[in-house]
Amino acid sequence: MTRVLVVDDQAVFRLGLVAILGSQPDLEVVGEAGDGAEAVALGVRLEPDVVLMDVRMPVLDGIEATRRMTAAPGSRPVRVLMLTTFDIDDYVFDALRAGASGFLLKDAGAEDLIAAVRTVASGDALLAPRVTRHLVEAFVAGPRPTGAPAEVLAALTDRERDVFMLMARGRSNGEIGRELYIAEQTVKTHVSRVLAKLQLRDRVHAVVLAYESGLVTPTG
Repeated sequence: MTRVLVVDDQAVFRLGLVAILGSQPDLEVVGEAGDGAEAVALGVRLEPDVVLMDVRMPVLDGIEATRRMTAAPGSRPVRVLMLTTFDIDDYVFDALRAGASGFLLKDAGAEDLIAAVRTVASGDALLAPRVTRHLVEAFVAGPRPTGAPAEVLAALTDRERDVFMLMARGRSNGEIGRELYIAEQTVKTHVSRVLAKLQLRDRVHAVVLAYESGLVTPTG
């Protein structure tokens, strides 16, 4: 059973999320919050597996609430799935750096919402296609990365580097396996080792690191 905390300042929208998630036998909505401060407090008390977090809220915004929740010590590592309207929320990088494991657009359908929560709960990360395009466009418009690619790759074996580069380009485990001619379970092992060695929370943060260090470019 995946325990979910739903956080959004719009009561009607929040109730809709609760109804959709609560209809699934493997998902349990353990609490609701209308602002970031309330979310942080409930997160400590309820220890959810996944937090569905709105970006823009009163008292404490979703990014700062995410930062506090992912940094807090506890027996349950919490994964935060950010809710964004995209058209007005230009906080993707800040949210990722705060520890968010993915983004879901508010106009997503019920099936996409349920699948997104399950994906994040399983330890994978999720970026909606439009949000991914936004990330790429931001890198195109911004200055060239100033990171050190060699330092990033130094800790990895040759095979781990291959997996990391494909992962950073958004390939799934199955796609990586087919491209490198290795079993999907072997890919999963390599992905886990890459994330551990580079001290990354999940695949989304691997993508960010690859772009920020110049290992991957929008046209590369």
